[in-house]
Amino acid sequence: MTVINPSSISGITSITMPSGDGNVLTIHTNDGVERFRIDSSGNVKVGSACTISQDGDVFFTGVTTATTYAGSGANLTNLPAANLTGTLPAISGANLTGIAATDNVRTGILDVAGVSTFRNTMNVGAAVTISESGIEASGIGITVANINGTQIGGRRNFIINGAMQVAQRGTSFATVNNEYTLDRFRIQGSHNGAVTVTQSTTSPDGFSKSFKIDVTTADTSIASSQYSQLTYKVEAQDLQNLAYGTSAAKTISVSFYVRSNVTGTYTFAIQQSDNSGKQVSQTYTIDSADTWERKTFTFAGDTSGVINDDNGKGFDIYWNFAIGSAYTTGTSRAAWTANADADFAAGHTANLLSSTSNEFYLTGVQLEVGSQATDFEHRSHGEELRLCHRYYYIFADARDDGSTGQLATGFAYHAGQAEGTIHYPDMRTAPSLVQATGTNYYGAYNNGSNATWNSFSWYQPSPRVGLLYQGSTSGLTQGQGYRLQFANDNAYIHLDAEL
Repeated sequence: MTVINPSSISGITSITMPSGDGNVLTIHTNDGVERFRIDSSGNVKVGSACTISQDGDVFFTGVTTATTYAGSGANLTNLPAANLTGTLPAISGANLTGIAATDNVRTGILDVAGVSTFRNTMNVGAAVTISESGIEASGIGITVANINGTQIGGRRNFIINGAMQVAQRGTSFATVNNEYTLDRFRIQGSHNGAVTVTQSTTSPDGFSKSFKIDVTTADTSIASSQYSQLTYKVEAQDLQNLAYGTSAAKTISVSFYVRSNVTGTYTFAIQQSDNSGKQVSQTYTIDSADTWERKTFTFAGDTSGVINDDNGKGFDIYWNFAIGSAYTTGTSRAAWTANADADFAAGHTANLLSSTSNEFYLTGVQLEVGSQATDFEHRSHGEELRLCHRYYYIFADARDDGSTGQLATGFAYHAGQAEGTIHYPDMRTAPSLVQATGTNYYGAYNNGSNATWNSFSWYQPSPRVGLLYQGSTSGLTQGQGYRLQFANDNAYIHLDAEL
């Protein structure tokens, strides 16, 4: 090897190396380390990390730093993600070569020709637009595995009369407690106050009715075991698709609209009647006085609590208005937990009964399958009324029909007994008779003899048919047919099969 002192190199225009293994040009620093090499094939090597071949390839084993890069990136392969560091700048389509600007990429817009367009929205062809507001599709349809836990079509709402449209018993109930009022909803409590319930026309947008509670006697100090609440009971066989007690138990969501002049923290709870009152309980806040607010809750399915497939109670649902410390000092339960009084209304602080100026409204009650509370499922008044008839049915009411309202075609079993069979829609169970009583409220009439009396007896009812009779009258002719009817404008015959 010939060693040349760099300080003595001048005027050299070419260097020719000898043939053979020695046909290599190297440059070393004065410490003897090779810094540059040209081998017999024309490859250039700089240190140990960079090799430049004579056909234009560059090989790096270290870090490559460049201010610009031009050309196709098609042959850039095997780039480990860990070695791509730093913030990537915004890419303009104008700087991407080899791509038709009109067909594929434009500045600020990404177009995949004939497939998708990305702006503030994404267009898939001409038929589908996806934006932050939702998905619009003009094609034949959308196919998915499930939406909201498979529940989207058909009847979603387990609650009957959730919009408070039906009020068969009446629209106003003064000083009421432990009674059904608007259909399917029962006011109950143990306290020193008093409330009036009405079917109100004060309602949120999209609704015409609500359940209203007016405090008429205040109770400013609720004892530990006292309470005031509204309840709704769901029939057990209607809840079978929840698959409770199995590994496939479904999540449920509950939603409703509330309004009150009393702001603060209230509680909501559900108990499983078939599982010793196993419960979930949650708080909600009325934030603004006299303002409709929608509240939503989601509860995972209960894999251990079986709901019986029968016509008994499946769920007891509660809205608490005022409640004592025996029920408020425990823990709110977002998951199904063994019944404990202290957990039932844990965190409740509001007292609706504190003043006779107080009022509370409820409507739009919905219980559905899925983890998302969807918009309220509106049903027609006629459909809601028919669903309510399973639990309460007005057979006849002289307050609506007048004192000549017909009840049944009957006959005289003997001179002192008139009777007639009545038929009604299939009810949950054999109903009890609910009637107004008073002097000569009812009667039996034919062309020959008549009789009146104060009340009926109820004999061997089934869910579909029962016998009305009066066995303590007189003046009838045994075996003759009679028309049974009202004899007073205040008389009525109702049937009750509530849970």
